[in-house]
Amino acid sequence: MGLISNGTTIFDAGAIDSGIAKGAMTFISKATASSSATIDFTSGIDSTYKEYVFIFNSIHPATDNQQFAFQVDVGTATSYAQTVTSSSYRAYHIEGDNDDGVSYVTGEDQGDGNAFIRLTGGGTVGNDADQSANGFLHLFDPSNATFVKHFICRSSASHASDYAIDFYQAGYINTTTALTRVRFKMLSGNIDTGTITLYGIA
Repeated sequence: MGLISNGTTIFDAGAIDSGIAKGAMTFISKATASSSATIDFTSGIDSTYKEYVFIFNSIHPATDNQQFAFQVDVGTATSYAQTVTSSSYRAYHIEGDNDDGVSYVTGEDQGDGNAFIRLTGGGTVGNDADQSANGFLHLFDPSNATFVKHFICRSSASHASDYAIDFYQAGYINTTTALTRVRFKMLSGNIDTGTITLYGIA
C-alpha cells in the first residue's frame, strides 16, 4: 500500500520513495575525557547545519556526587556565561524499590541566568566503578542571527545514592549572536572518563 500526497509518492510498499529528501547525521568530532576539567568544542559549530547533536557516553566523575553541565559562547569569547532561560524535570527510582516519582526540579532551571546548564540533575552522578551518565544535547540553529538559540537535552544517570535518574532540560540561550563553541564540565571536580561526540543534522 502506498502513500501519495499532492501527486507525489511518499511511501510505496513500506519504503520511502527515492525522490524524497532524507536527513543525515554527519559525524564532526569526538572528545575523550581523561581526568579533564573541561571538554571544549571550539570548531565545527557554524551555519553548515541547522541542528547539532552532542551525544555523551559513560561520563564518570572523578569525585562522588557531581553534576554534568554545559555552557556556550560566541566568536572567540571564552567566558562561557551566556544568558539562559530553561526548565527542568526528572523521573527517579531507587534500587531498593521504596522511592520513586516525577517532579519539576526547582533550582536546576534558570530564569535569565548565566550559570552552567545542567545535563544531569534532580540528583548527582555517582563515581562508583559502575556509575555514569549518558544522554544527548540538541542545539538548534546556533548561527541564526535573528532568533534566540533553543536547546533540549535528556540524560540517564546512576545517582550517588543508587537512584536511576531520567532528567530533562530545555530552554534557550538569550542571544541573537551566532554561537561558536560549547564547553562541558562537572560543576565540581573533573570528568574522569567518558566520550562526547558531535554530529550535524542535515
